Amino acid sequence: MTNLLRVSFFAAVVSAAALGFGSATIQAANQMDRPQTFCNPLDLAYRFQLNAPSRREAADPTLVRFKGEYWLFASKSGGCWHSSDLAHWKFVEPTGLPLEDYAPTVDVLNGRMIFTAFETPGIYTTDDPLKGVWIKEADLKGYPDPAIFVDDDGHVYLYFGCSSDGNIEAVELDPQHGFKVIKGPVVCSPSDYAHHGWEVAGEDNRGDPHPDGSKQISPWTEGSWMTKHAGTYYLQYSAPGTQFKSYADGIYTATNPMGPFTYAPYSPFSHKPTGFIGGAGHSSITEDYNDHYWHVATMTISVRQMFERRLGLFPAGFTSDGHMFCNTYLGDYPQFVPGSQKNPAENNSPGWMLLSYDKPATASSALEQFPIKNAFDENIRTWWSSASGKPGEWLQVDLGKPCRIEAIQINFADQGMTNLGRMEKDSYRYYVQISDNGTNWKACFDRSDNLRDSPHDYTQLDKPETARYVRLVNVHAPGGGLFSVSGLRIFGNGLGKAPAPVKEVKVERYVSDPRQVHVSWQPVKGADFYIIRYGIARDRLFNNYQVYKTNQFDISSLNVGTSYFFSVDAVNDSDIDRATKMVFLK
Repeated sequence: MTNLLRVSFFAAVVSAAALGFGSATIQAANQMDRPQTFCNPLDLAYRFQLNAPSRREAADPTLVRFKGEYWLFASKSGGCWHSSDLAHWKFVEPTGLPLEDYAPTVDVLNGRMIFTAFETPGIYTTDDPLKGVWIKEADLKGYPDPAIFVDDDGHVYLYFGCSSDGNIEAVELDPQHGFKVIKGPVVCSPSDYAHHGWEVAGEDNRGDPHPDGSKQISPWTEGSWMTKHAGTYYLQYSAPGTQFKSYADGIYTATNPMGPFTYAPYSPFSHKPTGFIGGAGHSSITEDYNDHYWHVATMTISVRQMFERRLGLFPAGFTSDGHMFCNTYLGDYPQFVPGSQKNPAENNSPGWMLLSYDKPATASSALEQFPIKNAFDENIRTWWSSASGKPGEWLQVDLGKPCRIEAIQINFADQGMTNLGRMEKDSYRYYVQISDNGTNWKACFDRSDNLRDSPHDYTQLDKPETARYVRLVNVHAPGGGLFSVSGLRIFGNGLGKAPAPVKEVKVERYVSDPRQVHVSWQPVKGADFYIIRYGIARDRLFNNYQVYKTNQFDISSLNVGTSYFFSVDAVNDSDIDRATKMVFLK
């Protein structure tokens, strides 16, 4: 393991490029008290939408601090959530707000929250969001995908834009005179997919295929958000479309809130195109009460309907020279809850690996179109479904050897449900068992009496358990649906060796399209999959792709005229070999 990056459990000794795990992290995690963790997608009671087809949705999140708490607003949620720690959320159904509009945006002005949303013709305010009563403060021309920003000096700006191949624009509002426009609109950031590969439409940024054989390559530009840091204004925007796993946020910067703005060549700064659940666009960023930044983003399922989406939370930060970054490295694996790490943007992982990927599994029953393997393929867009929702339906995985189990995430698929609206007084009820031999079982945890709607239940065990088999057993499937799971994900350690280091990495930029590169490497012993990391400097490999069952991959998300460094990590159920060798690409 000579190439394995070693990190201390709490000490921030890694560079901002580390963003990952190491064996020292794993060892220390077992020697100290167990800090709490969470796992994306966030386990919220996502509301079923009010129209068919039945599907859950929350997206376009705004996260703000207010009076000692955090407040989270998301599209089509019928309300908002609040939390004292960014880990445990309570739902509030406000009155007086246009809750069925998309893209809610909130900031704080003079001790009051101010709110508007997608093409909402008004500004709404409250000084007590917990009570949940909002009043309409002023009329407002409706703006698509708005983002309110209150500067340090009390000036109020609104950024907006939501169109194909469009722009992000800005206006300044006058809060002293009914939030009337006093400056603008001005164009802040134009779409430029000809030079920004990550803006090109499609799952792989190569065009969105249509039934007629053509491809739509222009992006849907939207999802603005403004962050001010050390005197610089960071204007986020999203592309290429919310239905794609390639959905990401880019950055333009300025020294004035209305520009002129300059494109940040490290864009996209928030990017998660692979893994169990992808997407990290249309986001907001806020500083927590410990002076750390957190980025909450839209993640995509988009199977039953394009807007079937979830939320993810990632640590973020800035380098000393103002490079904004977001840590999405294995961003749907367990992470420490905010407040557990001194520098979460650099390393927020307990070092727990995925034990259940592509492992042999059995079940009580399975529908032909939803086979058992779908629950272990690391793809939230596929799922296993039993033939019924009756008590006793079960799903079982063989980890192949005794493993140390630290946490389990159960992602329910809602197969056969017809719910429209919030699921009330109904929930998945189930229990989990573990076994050494697949015959003799003992209880792991029990949700037989669960009353909470928990579609992405994540359970950190009170103490690690060693077992080879894990079984999930149904007690009750809600909404008249079937017992179905898109991911039964077991985290811990396989108690084996780290994979061998990756060698002979080759990166070739396509002459015909410099937005695209071909990356290849020699496969190594003991690797379950690989992670390609890349960025604009050796210590800034902030972007990544997880690659399964191949040793070559095409990346189409680069910027024309930008040089990059690449490396390839090897990953298995026990550890990560973090590459130290890098390939420079002009």
